Amino acid sequence: MKTELISQAYAVAKERYAEIGVDTEKVLEQLQNFHLSLHCWQADDVKGFEVQAGAMSGGIQSTGDFPGAARNIDELRQDILTAKSLIPGSHRLNLHEIYGDFQGKVVDRDEVTVEYFQSWIEWAKENNTLLDFNSSSFSHPKSGNLTLANPDDAIRGFWVEHTKRCRDIANAMGEAQGDPCIMNLWVHDGCKDVSVNHALYRNLLKQSLDEIFEKKQPMMKDCIEGKVFGIGLESFTVGSHDFYTAYAAKNGQLLTIDTGHYHPTESPADKVSAVLPFIDELMLHVSRPVRWDSDHVTIMDDPTQDLFSEIVRAGALDRVHYGLDFFDGSINRIGAYVIGSRAAQKCMLRALLEPRETISQLELAGEGYKVLALIEEQKAMPWQAVYDEFCLRNNVPVGQSFIQEIDKYVAEVTSKR
Repeated sequence: MKTELISQAYAVAKERYAEIGVDTEKVLEQLQNFHLSLHCWQADDVKGFEVQAGAMSGGIQSTGDFPGAARNIDELRQDILTAKSLIPGSHRLNLHEIYGDFQGKVVDRDEVTVEYFQSWIEWAKENNTLLDFNSSSFSHPKSGNLTLANPDDAIRGFWVEHTKRCRDIANAMGEAQGDPCIMNLWVHDGCKDVSVNHALYRNLLKQSLDEIFEKKQPMMKDCIEGKVFGIGLESFTVGSHDFYTAYAAKNGQLLTIDTGHYHPTESPADKVSAVLPFIDELMLHVSRPVRWDSDHVTIMDDPTQDLFSEIVRAGALDRVHYGLDFFDGSINRIGAYVIGSRAAQKCMLRALLEPRETISQLELAGEGYKVLALIEEQKAMPWQAVYDEFCLRNNVPVGQSFIQEIDKYVAEVTSKR
């Protein structure tokens, strides 16, 4: 697309938005400060680099066998940098513990230290990328159905130690990058069928969390993530949304809202303003739950747009962190990164371009039809021209032209794996 056409379209859009009281230059500045935390596991289908790695288990499943998945740490890093080069703005990288640089050494999860992530810290500095982190309780011989809620003291102790060590690693990452590393804690713990020990399991989970969070870590932020159920654990989930919401509110942790972790009729967007009066900050894991937690690539669908609109309308831009969490192995993985990331940005852009004050005042004045009318009219406003200008200013491909760059990368790199 010719640069002059993009600039001309943006000039028209800028004028149209000015007519309704929206400053697109301010919005572009806000969008520049909108940082996604890209999930490393999209590049290799959640396999990681443990020498002793086994089959995926513990509520984790990636489908598809599209060729070209990253097979080692160097290929994964190359794929991530390629994806980042096609996404405007600057973005973080979210690592799971299983993605350590183990270099052929067998390291069990209760033995992991920052040593195995030092090369990630150095790589991140070299590539102007901030790191986030996750403990990994799945796909391990001791995962079973219960980890931090396990009545077996030895198994529960193993996972407590693992998570403590992950917090140490996250804090070291935060210190090295001069910005707090956000560490997400999610465990799959639950029951396949009818159970009678719900209270026992939840008390054990609380006990484990209390022990894990006892040590203060100044350069990392803890977030905890609930779920309706896990694959193979359909009848009961220990770490439900109610459990983690209550724990986060009482203990000052961040709460993670994963868009695939709710009942189909629940709205993740509605939860934003519901919990913010009680919780200081939120973490998002944004995917597309075609059939519940299927983790399809994020697109500009209504639930995603509603989520970002609610954040902006709540005035919570500085209280929410934005992570992606899809892992689709059925399509080109670099393409998935770019499509999902750009979709999230576009949803945020549209939310920022809304004349919120005008619409808010109309609602308070009882002008319901005008509220609905203006919200509907926003859908036809030239937000696309603003996003094209954003891509242009960030020196990344505008529109669908990123497809050519991905095809070139396939021809030169991934097709040879």
